[in-house]
Amino acid sequence: MTRVKRGTISVKRRRNILRRTKGFKWGAKSKERTARERLLHAAKHSFQDHRKKKRNFRALWQIRINAAARENGMSYSVFMNKLKKAGVVLDRKILSELAGKHPEVFQKLVESVR
Repeated sequence: MTRVKRGTISVKRRRNILRRTKGFKWGAKSKERTARERLLHAAKHSFQDHRKKKRNFRALWQIRINAAARENGMSYSVFMNKLKKAGVVLDRKILSELAGKHPEVFQKLVESVR
C-alpha cells in the first residue's frame, strides 16, 4: 500500500484562520484555538456594530433635520408628516445633507411643503 500524507485540508484551514487574525494581540494571532475564538467574537461584533452604525446615523440625520426645520419655524414631526402628505420621496440622509450643506434649498423645500 502506498503512503498517504494526511492533513492538507486541516493545515489549510489553520493557515486561513491565522491569516485572518493578523494584527490581533498576543496569542490571538498565533495560537489556533485562541485565534478561532477571537474570529468568532470579531464576526459577532462586526455584525452588531453594522446595525448600531446604521441606527446612530439615522439618529444623527433626524437631529440635523429637526434643527433645520426649527430654524424655518416647524418641528421635525410636523415637517416629516407634511413631506409625506405632499408626496415628497426624500429619505432622511438626503434631507440632512440638504439641511447641512444647502440650507437655501432646504428652506425652499419647507416653504413648498408649508
